[in-house]
Amino acid sequence: MPAKKRPVRAVAASKHSLTPPDKAAMERAVADFLRAAGHDPTKSDELARTPARVAAAWNESFLDGYTRDAAGILGDQFPEAGGEPVVLRDIQFHSMCPHHLLPFTGVAHIAFVPIGKSVGFSRIVQLLDCFAHRLTLQETIGREICKSLVDVLGARAAACALETTQACVTLRGVRRTGTRIRTEATAGNLRLRAALAASIRIP
Repeated sequence: MPAKKRPVRAVAASKHSLTPPDKAAMERAVADFLRAAGHDPTKSDELARTPARVAAAWNESFLDGYTRDAAGILGDQFPEAGGEPVVLRDIQFHSMCPHHLLPFTGVAHIAFVPIGKSVGFSRIVQLLDCFAHRLTLQETIGREICKSLVDVLGARAAACALETTQACVTLRGVRRTGTRIRTEATAGNLRLRAALAASIRIP
């Protein structure tokens, strides 16, 4: 009797995988949302182009991080013999919370100790945008940046602190205007982590 064939197990997709955006479908979805909210965009001059504008904003500013990767951003490296800490402070950024699709904005402080190779400072800013321009959590952004600097760039250690204002906190729910949220992440050499974290910590 022939053995039964086992069912093929589906391969789980990467948590960062994303089907290419369908702008036309996004426009229709926004139009449907507006109608569900009681506003028909076909009957309003102010809302007539809103679905197209919203779809463009999400594709070009809020979800464009999915089209980038750390290897591509950190790939253009140059020799760095010194090995002293590199610190970038007060880098403005924005992101989108996956829970309510509401924005959070703030500044990032990033520090790392290169060993043998480094990249231009603008590449670090691009790395921040790569992970921030996704549907993601503040804590995840910091962890991904540090992991990339250590694993891809080869830094001895890395630290990242993010200070934000979250619309989920200020505009809904508890509605605490002015609340600032700070998260920290580190990776790499344990001895260097504390020193790097201190270098990006505001007294």
